[in-house]
Amino acid sequence: MARRRRQEEPPNHERWLISYADFITLLFAFFVVMYAISSVNEGKYKVLSEAMEGIFAQPEKSMKPIPVGQEPVRGTEAGAGGQEGEIEKEPLVRIADEVRDQFSSLLGDGQLQVRANEMWLELELSSSLLFPVGDAVPRQEGFDIVEKIAKILAPYDNPIQVEGFTDNLPIRTALYPTNWELSAARAASIVRMMVMDGVAPERLAAVGYGEYQPVASNETAEGRAKNRRVVLIISRNTEGRHGRAGTP
Repeated sequence: MARRRRQEEPPNHERWLISYADFITLLFAFFVVMYAISSVNEGKYKVLSEAMEGIFAQPEKSMKPIPVGQEPVRGTEAGAGGQEGEIEKEPLVRIADEVRDQFSSLLGDGQLQVRANEMWLELELSSSLLFPVGDAVPRQEGFDIVEKIAKILAPYDNPIQVEGFTDNLPIRTALYPTNWELSAARAASIVRMMVMDGVAPERLAAVGYGEYQPVASNETAEGRAKNRRVVLIISRNTEGRHGRAGTP
């Protein structure tokens, strides 16, 4: 018996509509997601904007050099008239200016150096100006120099640390067995003279570093001369004790 031929189904020309509908659905979902991502919450944006503005509006806290010998760094204005009142210099700037006026010759030949930053003023004196070799008893010129410096510093409240330094040549005497004792004794001598010349003793401290903080090579006579020095650190912060690094 002959097999009945199966009637072929006509081709479906509308199957593309299914794929097209899926594509449109996905495209719609994509744009919904993109809109949700790009939508900005105005309240949150305003809060964030104000916070960032507050952060970047903070005053600078980096270390700035004190304008030694220059014009005032702060001042006040008069009231309604708008006229400027007297402008007061920072204490360290005033001290530096007076030291430069009093010791212009020593600054010129490098026996006195003045350095400053936002935290302290540093006066460095060659030991040969103040003391004989291997001794902590000042020479007469040393008394005169310290007296002038003390008169400049006496009116202020800033703490002062006096630091003594030596070269690395060994010393061994009854008074100074090592350079530690010599450097500390020289710093203490300066402190004692400054108290006698009117500087409040509670402002003062004496420190001896011996040979262990050189600023030049000890291999030459010139380098050893640079290492033999006395340094006065005048702190800007007048509250409590302060080290050389200026930390509160």
